[in-house]
Amino acid sequence: MSFLDQILAAKRAEVAAARRLRPQADLERLAAKRDDFRGFAASLARPGVRVIAEIKRASPSLGDIRPDLDPADLAAAYEAGGAAALSILTEPAFFKGSAQDLKRARRVTDLPVLRKDFILDPYQVYETAAMGADAMLLIVRILEDDQLASLTALAQGIGLECLVEIHDKADARRILDLAPPVVGINNRDLAHFRTDTSQAARLANRLPRGSAPVAASGIHSADDIRQALASGLRRFLIGEALVKAPNPAELLRQWTSLKVSEVGGRNPE
Repeated sequence: MSFLDQILAAKRAEVAAARRLRPQADLERLAAKRDDFRGFAASLARPGVRVIAEIKRASPSLGDIRPDLDPADLAAAYEAGGAAALSILTEPAFFKGSAQDLKRARRVTDLPVLRKDFILDPYQVYETAAMGADAMLLIVRILEDDQLASLTALAQGIGLECLVEIHDKADARRILDLAPPVVGINNRDLAHFRTDTSQAARLANRLPRGSAPVAASGIHSADDIRQALASGLRRFLIGEALVKAPNPAELLRQWTSLKVSEVGGRNPE
């Protein structure tokens, strides 16, 4: 089994166990009470370099990254450095994340928060809203077309936004009719965890009109940011480099101060 197959098998078992412990109706009631959603797409739409700064303790390809991190401290540093939003891994088996990480991070900032997990079931959509997230990740590769459409509609109906993730041309074709406001282009192939940092630039012009591209995975330095800016990308989801940085706030300040004009890039919009 590939890493992705293993993750999805574990996720289905996790959702089944969660449903036995807590009925979906309980989560629906909690989701219905939410009145504090923060604008995820709106934050990414603001001018300049916009970074979704990620909090993750581990990954299948890297193993432990920083398992002892304090999500509140890291979230506060990201906000001080000019992050546009937070991304919080909540997957426990392979990424060592949790809903508590998300809750603790959101509590100390005013930034919109993306729940990054493997969403397969309507139960998880209500769960996402109930835990306090403002947006959630939907990975095209792991969903059928009808699932993708129904989960997106359900999220929108309860106030959640979505970051719809693609990796290749086939994924890009599948979202043409959906036309999501924000599209993450993952430079990493989830089946094998191989990374090609030019993938996002190649796919950005294949997105539906009006979809804002976000380059994700493999971005570690100012040079990586400059290269992306030169190709017209200005939104990024960055995790490993920030989690490992001695001073993530300062690193973010350096990145978000970069301008397209400085690298000879074209207008990204």
